[in-house]
Order: sequence, then structure tokens, then C-alpha cells
Amino acid sequence: MRKIINGRKYDTETAECIGEMSSTYNFNDGYYYWEELYRKRTGEFFLHGAGNGLSPYAQSVGMGTTSGENIFPISEERAKEWCEEYMSVSRYESIFGEVEE
Repeated sequence: MRKIINGRKYDTETAECIGEMSSTYNFNDGYYYWEELYRKRTGEFFLHGAGNGLSPYAQSVGMGTTSGENIFPISEERAKEWCEEYMSVSRYESIFGEVEE
């Protein structure tokens, strides 16, 4: 997926995917969604995600919703929070460096 946001291009084909997650809902559940964390060559981070009609990625259609997909730029701090929640310690440290105990 490619998207221009605030004059900056975000492209899942050229950025490095550094992590992914999927919700605990069944794939057929309306709330199901998945996300991938990317890092651009510039060091910027963004989330690419998609989900069903009741997920955070749902798109409005008429008087209801349907599945959708989107890209969101995020700060390095938010990327670290996302990684803390969804990645192992070793993977986190391979991206952001060793963390003190």
C-alpha cells in the first residue's frame, strides 16, 4: 500500500517491515484486524493495518461499515510502545538497542 500524508510518501513495498500482529479475534469476526510496523529509509515509522467492518480499520459505507485498510505515521516513542506490546525482548533490542535492567 502507498499513501501520501502531509506531503510525505509511505510505501509498504520500499519500507522495512519490522513487526506484525493480529488481533485475538477469529478472522471471520467483525472485530478482527492486523497491523504491521514499518521503518522508512529516513528512520520514520508507520503502521499499516487492515481489518473487518467493526475493527479500528473499518470504513464507513452508507449507514454502515465495511472492511478497510490504512497507513498511519507514528513517532519513534509510539513505535517503541507498539514493539513492547507485540515483540520479544530480543527483537525489540535488535531494533532500538539494548535496554537496561
